[in-house]
Amino acid sequence: MIYLLLSILSSSVIFVIFKLFAKFKINTLQAIIFNYFIACSVGFLGFIKETDITQIPGKDWFPGTLILGILFILVFYLAAITTQRSGLSVVSVATKMSVAIPILFGIFYFQESTGVLKIVGIIFALAAVYLTSLKRRDGIAIRKRNLIYPILVFLGSGIIDTLIKFLEASYVSKTEVALFSSTIFAIAGVIGIGVLIVQSIQGKATISLKNILGGIALGIPNYFSIYFLVMALRGGKFDSSTIFTINNVAIVLVSTLLGILIFKERLIPKNWIGIALAIISILLVANSVI
Repeated sequence: MIYLLLSILSSSVIFVIFKLFAKFKINTLQAIIFNYFIACSVGFLGFIKETDITQIPGKDWFPGTLILGILFILVFYLAAITTQRSGLSVVSVATKMSVAIPILFGIFYFQESTGVLKIVGIIFALAAVYLTSLKRRDGIAIRKRNLIYPILVFLGSGIIDTLIKFLEASYVSKTEVALFSSTIFAIAGVIGIGVLIVQSIQGKATISLKNILGGIALGIPNYFSIYFLVMALRGGKFDSSTIFTINNVAIVLVSTLLGILIFKERLIPKNWIGIALAIISILLVANSVI
């Protein structure tokens, strides 16, 4: 349970850092790329001992980390396009609602338990995610020609969580969690550097110190958000559909409360309903396995 709480806390800190990016006008793409290298370094320097990195490509889980590294960059790019064309609320809903994919994967592929409390809790969790993400009273409006982008963000985000669960359960040993997490970030970072090089050649990227500092601030909690999530998934007390439900809706809940406390954000009535549903969903899903 402690790993799940730490994963929620780490992911919620990421939310605060992203909000500060806008305040200090930090280039999000550059900060995210640098963050991957910081996250990778945290793992290698703090949790990995006497590892021959030349043996990493031979690991059974390595092909999966290649896919994850590519998806990390691709989903961010699609999220940026979605934000530009449909707004931040649409991205928020698409990303957070994607939790339905790993939940269904856990239930059908791993034959995880279901019950009335759990099913109702999951439904409430999805409703909570949607309602807390709304920033306008009239809901979300998406033009037909832009619909493909949030759909791809939804699928990409869901596949990332699902693939992490699959690799963790099938190939990653207990002693390789840190190495597995660091490798994902290293691959994403290398791909990101390639993107920056192309942008620099085109004259579209100017690297600055504040973007690097933003990457450092983001990289530390980002590493732990993945590391602690993997550790929570292999904890044994909760199955993955329960972990993903509680993790996702708790991040939404904590992030919303942090937005109120730190950034003085104002919520509309739908947001408050979402918060109430989030609390109820956590209680229902948690009690369904007790």
